[in-house]
Amino acid sequence: MTAARALEERAAPSGVARSGAFRLAGLGVATAVLAVVVMLSVGVGARAIALPTIWDALWAYDHTIDEHVIILELRVPRTVVGLVVGPALGMCGALIQAYTRNPLADPGILGVNAGATFAVTMAVGFLGIAAPLGYVWFALLGAGAVTILVYALGAVGGGKATPAKLTLAGVAISAVLGGLTTAIVLGNRDAFDDLRFWGVGSIGGRQLDIVFSFAPLVLFGLLLGLGAARALNALALGDELAASLGVRTGRVRIIVIIAVTLLAGTATALTGPIGFVGLMVPHVVRWFVGPDQRWIFAYTFVVSPILLLLSDILGRVILPSGELRVGLVTAVIGAPVLILLARRRVVSGL
Repeated sequence: MTAARALEERAAPSGVARSGAFRLAGLGVATAVLAVVVMLSVGVGARAIALPTIWDALWAYDHTIDEHVIILELRVPRTVVGLVVGPALGMCGALIQAYTRNPLADPGILGVNAGATFAVTMAVGFLGIAAPLGYVWFALLGAGAVTILVYALGAVGGGKATPAKLTLAGVAISAVLGGLTTAIVLGNRDAFDDLRFWGVGSIGGRQLDIVFSFAPLVLFGLLLGLGAARALNALALGDELAASLGVRTGRVRIIVIIAVTLLAGTATALTGPIGFVGLMVPHVVRWFVGPDQRWIFAYTFVVSPILLLLSDILGRVILPSGELRVGLVTAVIGAPVLILLARRRVVSGL
């Protein structure tokens, strides 16, 4: 019996179809929704722009036309950022949930975002590195160090690193690093000015050349995560059974740590800490597709940028004169969702 077959035979939430045709059709619908959301992201904002004008800006750009400048210089770059960062955040959450066997884990709860944010704050505050291409390496270092530290603390005291211990370790480390980050920012006015908007999470204000420089790191992390999907299916059955199926558990965990580091670190360096995307999307997706990580990853890859871009559009519409940063919108949306997840009698399992 393969790991995927064993997972399919496990009990799943009632009333949810699990056939391959259903999953494939749902993925097609999600992809179509993403295409619509991308168009909305380019056309909707403080100033609504008609579709013919958008088309002209894309194919016959004229820098003397205000609408063209808004589209090409502002909205298209932030949409591309959403398409890059959304899958990174969602996949990072899905990997952490599968890795820790905790369906309510995400980079924020386990301290990964806090580690990346603290490292970037150190780079900006003490080394004067203000360019994203400069402090991305600090973000990767911070994310990787905290990922390893949380797992090590979760395994202290004998036994295995259980989801409860990993969550407690992550929350504790997040609190400590969050306090240190705040102290550094408040004590250094220049750092505070540089990190003021970055610190709440925003997909605006990045040029396409910076985004394309970050994209290979995200792509490599996504490929590593997708490649580990089958092995993570086996790990969900337990280390002993996974080993009997030929899975090298130590190697899989190293791959997941590298993927999480690349995804969380790069996303945080590019947009700042954005919470709840990695928690909500994989968890909700699991209700519909079941525990097979291959389908969870595929859906998460598409649904995560939908959530991120819709949150960004909502932030632009709510405060057209100023802008409600996307990190604040996802937090406002995510908090009630987290409460609902906590109140469910049956949590979608791994």
